[in-house]
Amino acid sequence: MTIKESIDHINGQIMQGNILGVFDEMYADNVVMQENSDEPRTGKAANRAYEEQFVAALETFHGAEIRSVNVNEEAGTSSVEWMMDMSLKGMGRMVREQVAIQRWENGKVVSERFYYKN
Repeated sequence: MTIKESIDHINGQIMQGNILGVFDEMYADNVVMQENSDEPRTGKAANRAYEEQFVAALETFHGAEIRSVNVNEEAGTSSVEWMMDMSLKGMGRMVREQVAIQRWENGKVVSERFYYKN
């Protein structure tokens, strides 16, 4: 798959609610993920645990919109601009706009950083 096909696959699975399944499928064992300027999380196990916490806190997913997808096949990068409308346990309903930037190697995400306003 090209990076464009891969990121479209990830986005489609997220829209269908298969967050953990597509994480297992498309993220490298050595993946590094980071929220804004927080400390990066290293390794698939640590990042899956973080994703599990997010999914467990998700009370209702009201909808999402992918506003843009950008891919640079030569550089091995992609970015996705999201709008997500969700309710989180203890936090209520929120609309989050975020940009996720991915770096790819051998068909897997090896780095992903999220930028959003808290």
